[in-house]
Amino acid sequence: MYDVLMRQLLDGERMAGETLNIGALTRELNVSQTPLREALARLEHTGLVYREALKGYRVANPLSDREVDKLFEARSVLEPALAYEAALRTTPEFLEELRGTVDELADASTHADEETDSFRHYWHSDAEFHRLIAAQSDNPFLEHSYLALTGHMQRFRLFTKRGRTGAAAAAREHRVVLDALQKSDPDGAREQMRQHLLDARARLLS
Repeated sequence: MYDVLMRQLLDGERMAGETLNIGALTRELNVSQTPLREALARLEHTGLVYREALKGYRVANPLSDREVDKLFEARSVLEPALAYEAALRTTPEFLEELRGTVDELADASTHADEETDSFRHYWHSDAEFHRLIAAQSDNPFLEHSYLALTGHMQRFRLFTKRGRTGAAAAAREHRVVLDALQKSDPDGAREQMRQHLLDARARLLS
């Protein structure tokens, strides 16, 4: 049920601010209330929906341009440091997983601005790429700080308009970060991650 609702959100079937009425959803999706409530609780942790006292769940509102700018500012502090630490601790298994996400991201990027499935797969691969690097840093304080931003990042991804992802350019940037990690080059990984985030910020706020 979580995947069904997530797909609806990413496909634009649920609008910002829309009330997610439990009774109506159980009838629409032909499910009982228990799995639906569990799915909505999970979605609340992503930041894509929020719960109002005595009113139930609503779809989150888009981030403002200022909030997006501040989100990228925070990411630009954390993620280059995470990439630096990850480059010091690369393993064959980590690099294999990371290559897989970069390949998936590149495949999805060819139609990410036109096709719903590609758009969804693109953002999934993007999120997984950055999550893997955070986990490989072996610094729980940095990683937890990064994870605290993920709900806001999901909101940002949800409301990014097709045609504005700059998917092809972003896919190339992810591969450059991967190249630095494959060379176990911490300074290079830090710089390439910093540049990727600067470029992404410029694309999305242009």
